[in-house]
This record gives sequence, C-alpha cells and structure tokens, in this order.
Amino acid sequence: MMIRCRPGRRRRMAAGFTLIELLLVLVILTALTAIVVPKFSGRSRQARVTAAKADIANIELAIDAFEIDNGRFPTTDEGLKALVEEPSDLRSTWMEPYLKRGVPVDPWGNEYVYSLPGKHNTHGYDLYSAGPDGKEGSEDDVTNWSEN
Repeated sequence: MMIRCRPGRRRRMAAGFTLIELLLVLVILTALTAIVVPKFSGRSRQARVTAAKADIANIELAIDAFEIDNGRFPTTDEGLKALVEEPSDLRSTWMEPYLKRGVPVDPWGNEYVYSLPGKHNTHGYDLYSAGPDGKEGSEDDVTNWSEN
C-alpha cells in the first residue's frame, strides 16, 4: 500500500526549514562556540610572545656577528640601527647588514630596546620588548635575561 501526500504538503517540505530546526542548529553552533573559543583565546598572546622571543634570538645572533667582525658591540647611541647601516667609525671592519630585512619591531608594533652596558646583563647588553602593554619594566616584558 502506498501512502500519498497531498500536493500542497510536498511543496511546503521542499520550501525550507522550520523555525524549530533553525533554532536547533543555532543552539548547536552556540554550544560548539562556547567549547572551542576558550581553548584558543590565549593562543594569540602566546603566539606574539613566542614571536618576540624568536626576534630577540635573531637580533642577538646579529649583534654577536657584529661583535666578532668589529671587536665591539654596537653602542647604545648607535642602537640596533648599526646592524643594518654601517657606523662611520667602522668603515674597514663592518662586513654586511647583519639583519637582512632591517630591524624588526615587536609583535605589538613597538621597537625593541637595546642598551650597552646592560642594566641586567652588566657584562653585555640588554635587549627586550616592552610587551603587550608597551610599558618598560612590567611583568609582560620579553627579555634576553633571566629574572632568576
């Protein structure tokens, strides 16, 4: 025995979803969002801190290469600019731009801070980013020294 649908009913089913079906999909999407978003919310900050640490490590390599070639670190006045532009007193020993892509800015758009001699590395230099808040000396700074 075959069940026949009225022609009008068949047209309504093909027309779209019911309000209950749409609300059910919305509830499911909201529940998934509530589960997934908290897991990834801290990832952006963590990724930026990791990028700043990588930048500092690359800049340190460039500073070390500068020191090997020139017998000294860049001065505080020369700053990190000495890694990409030849200082006037080093015409015979400065070998190349030590940072091929220029001096990077930190992931928050601020310049990295360089000082020689360092306040924390007294026999070397301090190199750091002021971190997300942009304030030097706060807990979120990314540095080349250990606080321990």
